[in-house]
Amino acid sequence: MGIKTKYPRGISLLQDPDLNKGTAFTEEERAVLGLEGLLPPRVSSQQQQIQHILYNFRRKPNNLEKYLYLIGLQDRNEQLFYKTLMENLEELSPIVYTPTVGLACQEYSRIFRRPRGMFITKKDRGRIGKILKNWPHKNVRIIVVTDGERILGLGDLGANGMGIPVGKLSLYTACAGIEPTACLPVMIDVGTDNKGLWSDAQYIGLAEPRIRGEVYDELIEEFMAAANEVFPNVMIQHEDFGNQDAFRLLARYRDRYCMFNDDIQGTAGIALAGIYSALGKIGGKITDQRLVFLGAGEAALGIGHLAVSAMTEQGLSENDARQRCWFVDSKGLVVESRTDLEVQKRAFAQSFPFHRDLLSVINAVGPTILIGASGQPKTFTPEILEAMARLNERPVIFALSNPTSQSECSAEEAYRFTQGRAVFASGSPFPPVNMGNTTFVPGQANNVYIFPGVGLGVTASESTRVTDEMFAAAARSVEEKVTKEDFDQGRIFPSLSRIREVSLHIAIAVAKIAYARKLTEMTEPDNLPGFIRSKMYDPVYHSYVAAKKQKRGRTSRKT
Repeated sequence: MGIKTKYPRGISLLQDPDLNKGTAFTEEERAVLGLEGLLPPRVSSQQQQIQHILYNFRRKPNNLEKYLYLIGLQDRNEQLFYKTLMENLEELSPIVYTPTVGLACQEYSRIFRRPRGMFITKKDRGRIGKILKNWPHKNVRIIVVTDGERILGLGDLGANGMGIPVGKLSLYTACAGIEPTACLPVMIDVGTDNKGLWSDAQYIGLAEPRIRGEVYDELIEEFMAAANEVFPNVMIQHEDFGNQDAFRLLARYRDRYCMFNDDIQGTAGIALAGIYSALGKIGGKITDQRLVFLGAGEAALGIGHLAVSAMTEQGLSENDARQRCWFVDSKGLVVESRTDLEVQKRAFAQSFPFHRDLLSVINAVGPTILIGASGQPKTFTPEILEAMARLNERPVIFALSNPTSQSECSAEEAYRFTQGRAVFASGSPFPPVNMGNTTFVPGQANNVYIFPGVGLGVTASESTRVTDEMFAAAARSVEEKVTKEDFDQGRIFPSLSRIREVSLHIAIAVAKIAYARKLTEMTEPDNLPGFIRSKMYDPVYHSYVAAKKQKRGRTSRKT
């Protein structure tokens, strides 16, 4: 966090969300900083404030109102927002991110209150660097950027997609201790092909068709170069770009800049972690599995590539590994005889008879693991789930599409139609499921287990690249943190209450790769865990009076 040499006073201090402590200002601070009379007389501790926040949060009538309440808190007291989020992550993360963030994005133009990031448009060609310098914080280390074309499973939301970078970066801070001022959400508004938004008087973005082709590419090129020039050592996360752009932009920039695509690589990491964990629970090796994917977009293909890498690492040839990954897109099974395959799908085209529907594919292939990344709700029908149960004693079923409304099946359906034998995980959270005397706690295969820790490891080590090897290491790191207690409760991922511990574990593994592969000019510290831990932001209040006397300018410290 940047250093301030001088505090604002009075009402200006209370209006600064980075510095405001609200009713937690002590009587001495109130006297010195011109706050007397501007606050209620009772001085509260931060923990008392958190209880106040939770009391009011829980009274809100619906999840969107809860989302707005938390965003309002972030707008006025960022330290309290993050402390509340960190200590209550299991309850609050479904509001701050999936599934509620999907609804928030759909309503973003109507609920927009104040900018929390930067908007770049086609009109900014030739001066993006100058515009980025308008951002008030100069120590940006992580940018999450989207063009809004493929927001979760909701499609093209244009500028309304800004809710995704904002939410993701909140989780970077809450889950891995990345300082808030080091985070920058960016929306590249290139228009929208969602015609419903063109006629929406409330829409905040460009109400015109998306630009594509050379003009689009030149805009992205200028942004990537400018971001790296204005913010040296920044890591850039691409988020929710359309399939036609996501793969080629990743291929274009991954060896030039410190960047990754979370939909491709982050989703792959958490899915691989879930596979490792599931196999640890039921037995078996990844090299013996047959994976069928519903969907052949960014998420599914990303998982496929990382699974192939894991299988080859354990002894299979690349060709044999690819033959264990089967993809079903909107037209049917991805096979060599098809002439309509996009280039990114061809690597997984099987020499096999074509099958149109998922059920016939399952019956023909006999998968041990079924992964949904289609964005199509209720596509894992009872017949499909029953087929998986017929073929496997313990079928592994991942319904990964977000938000919950887009999930391929619910947790209750997965357990009910497999007689409670499924090892299940979903992208968004589902409540526990009771069947007879057994309660199943479904796992959430959410990227939040992966990207914050990767970001922490990359930024702490000052790595110049983000590699697939790092995501494979992150997957192993997550699996290593699954406890017997987690397994006993039916979970194949650690409790979110331990996410900072998990993120630290990932960050250590990622940093070690950066040092080993010479992706950084830094020398590996003697105490790497302690070094990375020292980089993690902890939003606890400290005395401004003491800090002022010692000429310190921020209230947050690293722990």
